[in-house]
Amino acid sequence: MRLALAKNSYKENSQHELTNKTLKVAALVRVSTNKEEQKSSLENQRKLFTQMCSENGWELYDFYEEIESGTHSNRKGLNQLISDAKEQRFDLIIAKELSRLARNVPLAYKLKEVLNKHKVHLKTMDGAIDTLKDDQDKFGLYAWIYEQESQKTSNRIKRTFRTTAKEGQFNGSHPPYGFYVENKKLFIKHDETPNIIRRIFQEYIEGKGFDGIARGLYNDGIPTPAQISGKSNASDKWHGSAVKVILMNPHYTGALVQCRDTKPTVTDPRQLVSLSKFVIVQNTHEAIISLETFNTAQDLIISRQRIRPQQEAHLFTNTAFCADCGRGLHFKKNRKGYVCGNYNKHGIKACSEHFIRETQLAEIVLEDIRSITSKLNMDSIMDSITKKASNVSNNTKKRLTKVKKMIKDLNNEKVKLTKLLAKSNITIEDYRLTIEDIGSQLSNLVLEKYELEKANSEIQETTQSNITKLKKELNHYLEFNELTPEMLHRLVDRIEIKEDGSPRIFYRFSNELL
Repeated sequence: MRLALAKNSYKENSQHELTNKTLKVAALVRVSTNKEEQKSSLENQRKLFTQMCSENGWELYDFYEEIESGTHSNRKGLNQLISDAKEQRFDLIIAKELSRLARNVPLAYKLKEVLNKHKVHLKTMDGAIDTLKDDQDKFGLYAWIYEQESQKTSNRIKRTFRTTAKEGQFNGSHPPYGFYVENKKLFIKHDETPNIIRRIFQEYIEGKGFDGIARGLYNDGIPTPAQISGKSNASDKWHGSAVKVILMNPHYTGALVQCRDTKPTVTDPRQLVSLSKFVIVQNTHEAIISLETFNTAQDLIISRQRIRPQQEAHLFTNTAFCADCGRGLHFKKNRKGYVCGNYNKHGIKACSEHFIRETQLAEIVLEDIRSITSKLNMDSIMDSITKKASNVSNNTKKRLTKVKKMIKDLNNEKVKLTKLLAKSNITIEDYRLTIEDIGSQLSNLVLEKYELEKANSEIQETTQSNITKLKKELNHYLEFNELTPEMLHRLVDRIEIKEDGSPRIFYRFSNELL
């Protein structure tokens, strides 16, 4: 059987395509936790892949390191690997096994689709997958097996945690603020943190809100929970959310309340479970606050909960900023004006208030715009517009004349070539090559000629009557008595409010028109 196949209608086996090419290799090294015993696994994987590249004569492009569960789909290292694969920065991905890349079926198939589309190969050290040898039939099977393995492991861990929780052991990786862990038991710290917890509960019961308590703690220089736990990116600013977490933590009553959330499967997000499934063990450690105080706080949290109204849009929101710290200004309804967002959130230690009333700021901006427009020379502006339109028209006409001449010359050249071919002064091969080149140039020039003629026609329509109409519209626009949101956002880019409340206005236009 004979088949007349079009050029490039099929491609040879991928193994043959890469035979004479030095492969660029991306190596994924992953462990599921940050425990000390697993750190050596990362180094061992690096050594293994480096040796493998050396033995096969491959070029190692980069290592993509992850310390995260393979069941997660939103992983920084994997996302970067997929992004680089889409840009074809390497030819081959190597991993110890498919589970290092993905332990859930949807993620595995997504990865397979990306690699196939962008012609990137995958090889696992356990021999399960090797697309260099067109071996990918078991891709889905291995992904399913690894997912089931992860699910079984997850279920075993859940049962273990539930058992140890019932025995009164603390299962968390970090103890709550104010406690330390020793032999799976919580103990009160011998520092100021327990008193900070008591202060938080007392101030909340006295009527302060989450943000108000947080502001006071920040202004008093109290270390945050993130700072106490030694997190590298810890901020010194307390937030209402951190205060709320402390207020709602039952461990401060001396009881352990664990297994409050779960993941139904390894690929599902974490979900809260019903109260009946909580594991509650009383009197496992010394209490920081009484059960009565805790219950009072919970009742207050419930009673103070409210449906937040839709955010009200204010004229200078996202336009007015603090001149000192750069934060956006917050509108305060009771003061009918704006204050620095940092001051509003964290108090005087973070920044001063930079207060200005909305009506006052609107009047200042409106008057400043009036002052600017009074300096505008409309006749000069209209003359400038007319002159620019004329210059554009003249340049377009010159280019159009030149393009027409070039088209004429190329057509004459075609005639000459035909005569030379007829006299056998040039070969048919030379004739075809030259004609193809001329044809390509003519196509581009004809397209440019069309665009230039269209542009020239549009310029001609900009008559004096149109200029007059434009002038009338501009004058109408400049006759304003109120600062509207449209006017503000069209003309003003940013307003910075100084400490004394005076504004500095940055416009979207330059001073060239003044």
